[in-house]
Formats: sequence, structure tokens, C-alpha cells
Amino acid sequence: MEKRLVIAIVLSILVLVLWQALLVKKPEPVQGIEPAQTAATPGQAALEKAAPVSPEKEQAGSTAAQAVDLQPVASGAEEKAVIDTSLYRAEWSNKGGVLLSWRLKKHKNDKKEDLELVPQRALETGKFPFALWTEDAALADAANAAFFKTTAGTTSLQDGQKAEVRFEYSDGKNLRIEKTFVLTGGTYDVGIEVHAWKSGLEVEPGLLWGPGIGNPSPAEMKLRFSSSTGVAVLVSDKVFRVDERKYKPEKSSFNFADWAAYEENYFAALFVLAPQKGTAVFQKEVKDNAASFYLAVIRPQRVFIGPKDLDALKAYGHNAKKVINFGFFGAIAEILLVSIKYFHTWVPNWGIAIIIMTFIIKIIFFPLTYSSMKSMAKMQELQPKIKALRAKYKKSKQDIEQRRQMNEEMMRLYKEHGVNPAGGCLPLIIQLPVFWGVFRMLVVAVEFRQSPFAFWIKDLSVKDPYYITPLLMGATQFIQQKMTPTSADPAQAKMMMIMPVIMTVFFMNFQSGLILYWLTQNALQIGQQAIMNRMMNKKKGEIHGKRKKD
Repeated sequence: MEKRLVIAIVLSILVLVLWQALLVKKPEPVQGIEPAQTAATPGQAALEKAAPVSPEKEQAGSTAAQAVDLQPVASGAEEKAVIDTSLYRAEWSNKGGVLLSWRLKKHKNDKKEDLELVPQRALETGKFPFALWTEDAALADAANAAFFKTTAGTTSLQDGQKAEVRFEYSDGKNLRIEKTFVLTGGTYDVGIEVHAWKSGLEVEPGLLWGPGIGNPSPAEMKLRFSSSTGVAVLVSDKVFRVDERKYKPEKSSFNFADWAAYEENYFAALFVLAPQKGTAVFQKEVKDNAASFYLAVIRPQRVFIGPKDLDALKAYGHNAKKVINFGFFGAIAEILLVSIKYFHTWVPNWGIAIIIMTFIIKIIFFPLTYSSMKSMAKMQELQPKIKALRAKYKKSKQDIEQRRQMNEEMMRLYKEHGVNPAGGCLPLIIQLPVFWGVFRMLVVAVEFRQSPFAFWIKDLSVKDPYYITPLLMGATQFIQQKMTPTSADPAQAKMMMIMPVIMTVFFMNFQSGLILYWLTQNALQIGQQAIMNRMMNKKKGEIHGKRKKD
């Protein structure tokens, strides 16, 4: 029974991990999602198009465009506008009206510098976040190369204060572009308004984010458990994700989207689109054998550029918290994150908060654990009788009738002694969703990023650099296994001793926060098992004493 239990738990964990890696939700061509088409126009090679503007909207745009002022509006050189807040420092350029830099002050890179979310690769590709994107490649190229009129300089915002960064450009002939961004101190929110006119017609412009997001170093990527980057799109209250490594043009265009985000594990640029009218396209551009990925959004109204902090995203609204990929047991993971953040208010150390959470989980599941231990102990006591039954029906493997009789007697034996043969494993299997919730919570919660615990553990979101905690975890699991009552025969029991080794190897590269949780759980289980063994031995002694008197 114990052999099957441990194997079942290990296989369950493996299945969940593989499910997360291979079978995460992928967008299917359902209602509201249309395949992207490959564009072959200059400047848009290998980019996928969004849906065209309807004739009715073109007509409406034409009516509005007749009164547009086409007097020349431009600047003679590149100018920069800087917005400085308590959370970030943003730098804009009037060349194309784009974002050159967005540095987060409360989050650092591996050099302990403010974290930059604008990719350095944008310097190579020449396309920065908030570059204009339309189906008309000539219009987009002209807009992104133009020097817009803007107000240069540095503006410092206190929390709650607002500032507007406005870009205007007109070639004096047939092209006019307006971009307005409203930033608020103390939040990661940016309001967006974009308009474009060409030849008397108002066109429907989009904005780009990319290439990619952030600038993680190779060393940082190597240490991370999860290093995927791609887009997440909310359509009809369901989130679809496309990883850069699994990019497929036919599954990268989304209509009727509520929001679309370019994301990595801990940070995102999340664009709120016009309700049930937004369009998002995940694009791949190949140049000189190097791939660059972009998110193009139509009808953007706002954008959140910052960490995937649960409280901040809840406050932001728009169901933005769904950008955090809590996984299959997301509700459990979210509850655990809220709980551990509460514990962190008591003790300002995330490692200790994990230990407190583990202790409380252990208390909550004590009745189930106690039931499992009792069942295992009873099964161990019945082993001599079970072996006698198997010896009595030696031919049960070949003889169906003998097998039936043996099973009937076995069930009768279980019933007489009040033993449930599945009682040892069911309580532990019930706890698997909580383990998976803890696992996903520790993988995706930005709170653990670069958060130290003690001694050599400087970052709970990456693996133990010296593999000390995984080895301790394996050792405590071995001790726990030796202390746990078993109904397996000696040969099976010896074979099961290899399981701690397998688990140690399996967890070797997991983030140290998860290892700390598992190690703490093992240590608590050892103490709990010691108490239980003492209680059961005492009970056995009392029973044997009564039998001798009788």
C-alpha cells in the first residue's frame, strides 16, 4: 500500500509539472478568435495582420477627418520627456512618440540597479514600446520616424498627481498623428489616447509593445525555475497564453479581447482594450536570423506596466489579476498568497512566513494525517493475518475462484478490525492540490523575487546555489520514511528507500522557497510521527497488558 501511495504521489507531482510545462492553456480558433494573416508589405515582413476596419467605421472616420487641422506640426530634432514617480522613472522620445525607458524603483536587476522593462533589443530593431502600428506600413513607418511636437523636460509626480505627455505630428499634407499618455504618481497605470488621419480618412491605429519585455541576464534565466515570456490575452473571461518558444501565426490573433499583456513570470505590460472590441496580435519578426516578438493592440485605453503584484492588480481592476498564472488550482494558490502576505506583516522575512504557513497547513491537515497514520498502523498489525491468507490461497493469481475467495476473506478481515485499505493514502492524496497550490504560488509570486531567507539563501525564487536544502530535504524524508509504519514486505520496504533519493534529484533545481516549504513539512512530520508512534506503542502495551490479565 505504501509503495503504491508514494509512487502515486510522485507520479501526480510529475504529471502536474509536465502539465504545466506542456499543456498550459493554448488559444484555439474559437468564436471571437481569428487566425492572423502574414503581411508581406515593406517594413512589416513576417508580421501578422489584425482584422480590417469595417466600411461603416471608415465612413465615420472620414466624416470626422474632414475638419482635421493639417497645418504642419513637428519638431526639428529629437527631444525627451521624463516622468519621475515614487514607483518608476519613465523616459519618452518625440521620435515616433515612443517609450525609451521604464525603470522600476522597487524592483532591481541582478546588478541591484532599478529594473528596466523596456528591452535593450529595441535599440537594435529600432522599434520601441508604443510605436504606431497599422495595416498601412507606409503610414506606420512615417509616424515612427517623425519628430513629434511635445513638451520636453523632467516632471516629478507626487503620489496621486497626474501628468500628460502629448505628441503631435502633421506633415502638412495628408498625415496627422496624435498620441496622449496620462501618468499618475503612485500607480503603474497610464491612460492612452491615439488618433491617426491619412488622406482625409481616420484610420484605426494600434500600438506595439516589444521586442519582448525586460532584460533578464543569462545567469538570471539559468537560475529561474520559470523563464517563459510571451503574451496573455483575456477573451470572454478566459485567459489565453502564447509563449515565444511556441509561437504559431495561426494561433496568435485575438478579437473581442478585454485586455492583452506582454508578460514574463513576474512583470507585465497589460493593455486594457475597448470592452469586447479590442484586438490583439502576437507578432514575430525575423531579421538577420534573429527573431523579435511584439504585441500589437488595437483600441488601447490604458496600460499597466509593472510587477504582477496581486494587490496592485486587484486595485487596478479589469480582471487584471488573471495575468498571474496561478495554474490549475489557482483559487488555492491565491488564498495561500493572501495568507502568506498576512503572515509577512508579522515577520518581515518571506522565508519565515513560508515556515509559519507550512506549520498552519500542517495543523489544518492534522486530522487527515492522523487518520492516515492510524490506518497504516492497523494495516501493519494485520500483516501476519494477510500473509496467512495469501499463503492459504497460493494459486489466487491463476485461479479466479481462489482469488474471489481470498478477496472476500480479506474484506471480512478489514471489516472485523475496522480497517479501510485506502485509508492510508486517500488523506494524503487529498492534500496534493494544496501542495500544487503552494508550488504555483511560490513560482509566480513576485514577492519572493530577490527575497532572502537566511545564510546562503539570498533569493527564495531561485534554486539553492549549493544544493544544501534539497539534500536536507532528502535526508529528512528518509528519516520520516523509516519512522512511518509500513505494511510492505521487507523487499518492498528496501526498494522504497530509494524514493528519498529520487525526490532529492527531482527537487534539486526547484526554487529554494519551495524546498524550504517541503523541508519544513518533513521536519514537522518527523516530530508528529514520533509523537504518534509513542502514543500507538503505549496503546499496544495497554492492550497486551489486558490480554495477559485475561
